[in-house]
Amino acid sequence: MHLPQQRWQIFSPQTDLSIAIANATGLSPIIAQVLLNRGINTPETAKAFLDPELVNLPDPKQEFPDLIASIDRIEYAIKNGERITICGDYDVDGMTSTALLIRTLKLLGAIVEYEIPSRMAEGYGINTRIVRDCHERNGKLIITVDNGIAAYEAIALAESLNISVIVTDHHEVPEDSSKIPPATAILNPKYQVDPHSPYVAIAGVGVAYILALELSDRFGKRAELENPLLELFTLGTIADLASLTGINRRLVKKGLRLLSQSKVIGIIALINETGIAKDKQTGMKPEAIGFGLGPRINAIGRIGDPQVIIDLLTCEEMGQAIALAQECEATNKKRQDLCKEIEEQAIRYITQKRAEGFDITQERVLVIVDRDVQADLPIAKQTGWHHGVIGIVASRLVERYGAPVFIGSYEDSHDMEDQEKEASPNSQEAPTHQGDTVRFSVRGIPEFHVFHSLEYIAPIRNKGGGHKAAGGFTIPAENMEKLRLGLREFVDRENILPSHIMPFIQVDVLAELSDISMSLLQTCDRLQPCGLGNPDPVFYSKNVRVISQQTRGRDKVKHLSLELDTGNGKIKAIAWRWGEYCPIPNRVDIAYKLRANQWQDTTSVELEIVGIREVGNGDNSQIVPKQIPLLYQPAPIITKFPQWENLSEAPRPLPRPLLLYGCDRPADKFQGDVDCDRPTRNKNYAAVVLWTLPPSFTHLQWLIATAKPDYIYLGSHIPSVPSIDQFRHQIQSLDLENINILNLLDLAQQWWISPSAIVSALRELNYICDFPPTLPLDGELLRMQKWYSIAINKLAVILTDQVADQK
Repeated sequence: MHLPQQRWQIFSPQTDLSIAIANATGLSPIIAQVLLNRGINTPETAKAFLDPELVNLPDPKQEFPDLIASIDRIEYAIKNGERITICGDYDVDGMTSTALLIRTLKLLGAIVEYEIPSRMAEGYGINTRIVRDCHERNGKLIITVDNGIAAYEAIALAESLNISVIVTDHHEVPEDSSKIPPATAILNPKYQVDPHSPYVAIAGVGVAYILALELSDRFGKRAELENPLLELFTLGTIADLASLTGINRRLVKKGLRLLSQSKVIGIIALINETGIAKDKQTGMKPEAIGFGLGPRINAIGRIGDPQVIIDLLTCEEMGQAIALAQECEATNKKRQDLCKEIEEQAIRYITQKRAEGFDITQERVLVIVDRDVQADLPIAKQTGWHHGVIGIVASRLVERYGAPVFIGSYEDSHDMEDQEKEASPNSQEAPTHQGDTVRFSVRGIPEFHVFHSLEYIAPIRNKGGGHKAAGGFTIPAENMEKLRLGLREFVDRENILPSHIMPFIQVDVLAELSDISMSLLQTCDRLQPCGLGNPDPVFYSKNVRVISQQTRGRDKVKHLSLELDTGNGKIKAIAWRWGEYCPIPNRVDIAYKLRANQWQDTTSVELEIVGIREVGNGDNSQIVPKQIPLLYQPAPIITKFPQWENLSEAPRPLPRPLLLYGCDRPADKFQGDVDCDRPTRNKNYAAVVLWTLPPSFTHLQWLIATAKPDYIYLGSHIPSVPSIDQFRHQIQSLDLENINILNLLDLAQQWWISPSAIVSALRELNYICDFPPTLPLDGELLRMQKWYSIAINKLAVILTDQVADQK
């Protein structure tokens, strides 16, 4: 059986620095190398990372301008017996936030109720139906959680009905200040909060947690509420896949200790139902939440009734909690069955297409739709794929094939009739029957920016959104061929190469199997909590001898169980979903994580395999010096000099037409006549918003010369600059041997790396480049850091001087 092809990106060892970090922290050098790979490269930052309590946090009342006003208004409502309505959301962030505030307000003596909008009939966030219902029940205060910052119409209606609204949210704030809702108070880390504040990374449940904790202080109940609130914050933050860095890391690290000995009845019931109670013995880790509790909660949000989760996390009677936890388990099993069925159909379909000549590496994007699949396969019962779970399947297909995946499900007339029956008479958006619509979930690979792809196909789709790694949208069925054509154009434009289309494994450090021990696993645990933003360490070992191998699993999804020779014994390993590749060669290179395996009263270390390749497959061969043709066009002369202003000081609304440009620019912050990334030829722009500076001065010249703006508004955001190792691996991911011409400006903008840094890296690899002299790579990366931080008053001067030199 041939092993699947994988891309292994292995960090280069930094021996001296890892020893220095190890000496300062007590870590082993191998784990200190992992910290270096995470960008933690000084003893001071390493100590703060390992013990985040060492870092002083500012008072949130000083960080959120409306926090005190929010507490005052809620206190007034409680003391005067006003009815308070919490408006939540059906995703895990919204559900845990709602439960957190309900628990708090009930304990403080409030009259409290909650509303969750219908996923099918109403969609996301507070709406006018909820406001009118609240008014009919004589509600006087609405608190939104994980929504509300863009809900101008609904909140304006509430204010007109004499209902106060406190918005707690973490989504992007409308760029037009006139579209910011007229709420009594707004708590949002992106609204009037210092962008360098430690609170900027919190999710919706984090905002609710801060409000609840400060409110409990006002009532003298902090000691009673602090621990259960932190448990709910931890549960919501991990299950919602928020970044486990910064303040989230600090709070989750503490919250996981509480979850191991939870006092929240609903969490206890859910832990017991999922079978992760054994994790209490070794300490609860994010993976126990992510693979145990999180899927049960998410399943309810995807295909069930959110009230189940709200009731579970707020109930005080164990019998009720057990029943609700069992309902979560049953719903999750249904979700698992749906996912398995869809995934099996998709894999069979792709296998059949490949046998007919379909080449994923040439297409570079997988577009899979339920009706197409079921029409081509001998399926007895053809039913549409549930759009609540297709995103999960998309992620699995990315892991399997290493390609961006667009997976779609038809919303046919039957679905629309169901939506119509669910819809409230006051629903703002009525269902439509104008032709079939396909709903897509999208997952990407490192080189494929999902949100940018959705922007590229915007003319042919309906509503949609997302970020770099994931997204979703709907599209008229008659535009399916246009979708495929548009995606082919996009991958060509973004230089997505056939060599990119294989599963991607990022590997931290080389380890000898003889060195794997419980002691090393315990050292790894010092890096916890691991998750998004701080992944588990991935080790690799070369030329490992396989002693025995067999498949596991009761259903069609088989796993590969291995016994490996360590040189001084043997060790067990499991490779999830690798059963189809059994038997593997007797000697292989492996990439793996460390896991604790409990059997009866004994705990041992085992390997969780994430990558297997043939011995020697990753060895680098010497590169023969070779000329690489570059396309690099100098910028035109600037004929119109714009006026520069800081974005934070610019008048609102900004003039239109507007060009939005910058690294990781927001998706939906600017509305109206707005273009993104590339100016339209022969269109004069009133303004350009530079969310960040371009990757080079040449890019800035091109931008100004082409857009001809009257104003440039410069944001305060600074792009991250990769480490030398990260960038070297990025360069090596290019299919350099098969590139006829390298478009240097396009690649620089795609990666947000200066052209001179790219050339410097190519020269390191012995490529000959027709380009002016460059600094060594570390010097070019340092030059980029200085460029991104340049003062605004210097930019206009540099531009003027440069144009004078050109003349």
